[in-house]
Amino acid sequence: MRARIYLPSKSAMQSGTAKTHRWVLEYEPEKAKIRDPLMGWTGSDDMRQQIRVMFDTREEALAYAEKHGIPYDLEIPPARTKKPKSYADNFRADRKENWTH
Repeated sequence: MRARIYLPSKSAMQSGTAKTHRWVLEYEPEKAKIRDPLMGWTGSDDMRQQIRVMFDTREEALAYAEKHGIPYDLEIPPARTKKPKSYADNFRADRKENWTH
């Protein structure tokens, strides 16, 4: 069973980047989920989907996977670019965009 090692993206409910600096090792699903015909619930008998291991660095996650013989896929996130913004720029006299308010 393959594992996925990645750096999680930030939640849509947060503006900061807290809890996005730790690498995560998760197992890929082995089988499709089962849908109960009576109640409509979905479930699975694959317990490895519940395992989620956190690491401080990518090297620690890779070393863990190699030590335990876990085949893995490494997902490297794209570099984040920050645009410096200022609230006062909305009211500059020489702004190039149209006023929206």
